[in-house]
Amino acid sequence: MRLTVNRRRPATRAQMLLAMLVLLVPMLPAAADDETADQVSDGYDCQRLVGQSAPTTASGWFERSLWANHCYVFKARAVRIGSDGVRTLALSHEVRDGVEHEVARFLDGEPVIFERRGRIGRGAWASGDAEAPASPYAIMARLDDHYRLSQGGEERIAGRAAIRLDIEPLDDMRFGQRLWLDKMTALPLKQILMDTQGRVLETFQITDIEHPQVFAGTIAMDSARTPPHDVWHPGWLPPGFVAQPVVTASARQAGVVRHRLFSDGLSSLSMFVEPLASERPALAPGLHRLGISYAAVRHLSLNGEPMQVVAMGELPPEVLVRVVEQVSLSDGTQNAASANASSEASKEASVLPKEAP
Repeated sequence: MRLTVNRRRPATRAQMLLAMLVLLVPMLPAAADDETADQVSDGYDCQRLVGQSAPTTASGWFERSLWANHCYVFKARAVRIGSDGVRTLALSHEVRDGVEHEVARFLDGEPVIFERRGRIGRGAWASGDAEAPASPYAIMARLDDHYRLSQGGEERIAGRAAIRLDIEPLDDMRFGQRLWLDKMTALPLKQILMDTQGRVLETFQITDIEHPQVFAGTIAMDSARTPPHDVWHPGWLPPGFVAQPVVTASARQAGVVRHRLFSDGLSSLSMFVEPLASERPALAPGLHRLGISYAAVRHLSLNGEPMQVVAMGELPPEVLVRVVEQVSLSDGTQNAASANASSEASKEASVLPKEAP
């Protein structure tokens, strides 16, 4: 998958956090059942969605929506309502030569365009003799371990009949959702994200969608990828979060943005460790808040070189803090300065999150 982010003004620290978050959240791979798993080794024929009977369970609707997100070609307008205000967007999703092309343009505020290109992803890195699933149907297999799905009634969203799904986490390490799916296509028309107390954090809703059509062809499968060699690894992750084989590129950088992505199928955690270069401003250790998302930052040292650890995602902030505090370095070196930096990060993160200016 390739992602480009276009901007027209110098980035503030808040914008830098936003850009980092967008860069590190790719299109998550879709799920498949056992019947389709063997049929997507090279790609998925979207015409399989045509003429299928309506699902009868919440998990059936959710699985159908994952495929619909890949296979339907459409243009839409949407509104996003969060703690940082109301934003309107123009969305488009196309498939060209078996590769998805998705664009989101903010129509108010600072002019920002997010663009994604990608194929149907795989569920694991290809390592040794281990197989990288052609499509991560394991997401559906793991879902019941961490979430409870239930089906609500029908409602009318954007002038279309919609089925409501309630997605409730089984612990306090992830957020819950309410999801409204178009009854005809299973495309998401509305999504509400709720914190561990059941309070609404964000509402995202399609207000108009233009004649969604199933792509008349096959969407390609992403190549199997070998895991990167890093001198660090997470010492702790929330249960159910597994490494995703994701490579992300930015138009602002000549190469690949190296990072690690972990997901339980619904929630994602993006993480990277990088040197503290003098030409790039460092983020202060502690917890930063930007809208509904958080970034936990820790400074440490590897072989005498100052490093910055960042964990980002729409997860409870204490989860992100715990992740960065338990990063392990392969050579086991952590000097007194790193320990002090970690201690200061813990103190700062224990207070209310601060808004990035």
